[in-house]
Amino acid sequence: IPLGKRMTTPEEIADSVLFLLSPRALPHHRTVAGGGWRLHPPRPGADMSGQRYCLALDLIDDAALIAEYQQLHRRIWPAVAEHLRSQQILEMQIWRLGTRLFMVMDTAAGFSFEGLDHAARANADVQAWETLMWRFQAPTPWTDPGGKWQPLEQIFRLTDQP
Repeated sequence: IPLGKRMTTPEEIADSVLFLLSPRALPHHRTVAGGGWRLHPPRPGADMSGQRYCLALDLIDDAALIAEYQQLHRRIWPAVAEHLRSQQILEMQIWRLGTRLFMVMDTAAGFSFEGLDHAARANADVQAWETLMWRFQAPTPWTDPGGKWQPLEQIFRLTDQP
């Protein structure tokens, strides 16, 4: 690996890798399989870029509708996936327990819900997807009026413990 006007030695590369994998390196990051990095959810008042968001939404309590919803999410529409990626969403997962859905969304610097909403309103494919999804979805009892996915409050974090 070039370093200025010289090449690094194998020992320097090995030392760098060991350091980057140690708990002393970038304590607010974690290494993930396949390379790259993700931020842990930040503490209150921390920089909001590169954040993990967790949100909840309910499904209509109908086994056939739930099965169809899950089938549609096995391979979402390409235009919807492209829209999400273009808005600095690095990873998105949806988990289900009964009729309650939980979304985990990792974002890059530059992400904002306002930007996501603005871009979604201007995208006919995303609007069609959202209209389709409302056939299956229902707001939670705690969802803001007119809202959909509701942010969860983080109440525990192991890395904050002694």
